[in-house]
Amino acid sequence: MMKGMELVIDFILLYRGGLCKLLFYFLQNQIQFLEDFMDNLSNIGVIRDVLSRHGFTFSKALGQNFLVNPTVCPRMAELGGAKAGVGVIEIGAGVGVLTAELAIRADKVVCIEIDARLLPVLAETLAGYQNVEIVNADVMRVDLHALIAEKFSGMEVVVCANLPYYITSPIIMSLLEQRLPVKSITVMVQKEAAQRLCAEPATREVGAVTIAVRYYSVPKVLFQVSRGSFMPSPDVDSTVIRLDIRERPQYDVGDEKAFFAVVKAAFSQRRKTILNCLASGLSLAKPDTAALLETAGVPGTARAEQLTMEQFAALSRAAKEMKR
Repeated sequence: MMKGMELVIDFILLYRGGLCKLLFYFLQNQIQFLEDFMDNLSNIGVIRDVLSRHGFTFSKALGQNFLVNPTVCPRMAELGGAKAGVGVIEIGAGVGVLTAELAIRADKVVCIEIDARLLPVLAETLAGYQNVEIVNADVMRVDLHALIAEKFSGMEVVVCANLPYYITSPIIMSLLEQRLPVKSITVMVQKEAAQRLCAEPATREVGAVTIAVRYYSVPKVLFQVSRGSFMPSPDVDSTVIRLDIRERPQYDVGDEKAFFAVVKAAFSQRRKTILNCLASGLSLAKPDTAALLETAGVPGTARAEQLTMEQFAALSRAAKEMKR
């Protein structure tokens, strides 16, 4: 009787051992499948197959151009500050190529994706990453302060995204103006937009957005990305830039509202002198405008793109004093 029981126990142990081996091989193959799948997500044929199976078509209205260059996303994730102890906010996931690179490096990734049609696609392509969360929403309508407090408690936070060209500046300015508790904003934008956003003050490429970006951050061009790196391919090349957020403004502008009013007015008519632009944009009489410029030490014949950050700050302080 005892001998029979021993045989049964041996059989059960062998059976269980076999199941464990089968389960091990299954999990091993699944992991390898996911790794191969993600490696192939830079393959246009694989991407087309995934999107086709989910009935997805590109939306021109949303400016959808998905990254397919395998060398871009790892570099962008590294330079964007994705690492242990860091949480990342991504804006727009595409098929998840950049998302995966961020997830490999960072503790947590929350991607804000406006297109609900991409949710089943991302559920498949990002199935192997447990530290990724997709939020189906418009980033311009999300309470990012609340999101950061809820999702990234105790973490350093960075933003990393491939932004649609048509809404680049509004998104960047929204992120900056909210004064979010983030260390940096790394984004891929149209090459011409990058030149404007990162231009040095007192150069031809400067615009109102340049001054605003400089006020809130220290901008830096990281690297260029050719138009062939995307699917579908856009008509222009792109640039990855990083905005390192300032803890406090570099210059005393007196009053932020006055500062941005001056900047907006100064660039309202680029071909006109700063005297004419400020008189028109701030609804001032010419003699008052001339006095304002003299107080700030700015020549009335100068144009907005010739002014330094210090000069814009001086104009803002002078405008504040004039209102008293």
